[in-house]
Amino acid sequence: MSQLKEGIDYYILPDGRLVFTEKYLRDRGFCCGNGCMHCPYEYISVREPLRTQMLLKRQRNEETGNEAG
Repeated sequence: MSQLKEGIDYYILPDGRLVFTEKYLRDRGFCCGNGCMHCPYEYISVREPLRTQMLLKRQRNEETGNEAG
């Protein structure tokens, strides 16, 4: 496995949390079920009711132009 590259595979939030990019998650090839901020798989492996809540939050953010989770 190749080494992760900051800014391409992940970035770090001001509070110190590591966030994987959509590119990294897409390259990985599956939803892990952890509710990743940039999950390209519509949170398919996240359990309900959290999955629905996350999808609604993403939709609201897209409508307002806010990328942050």
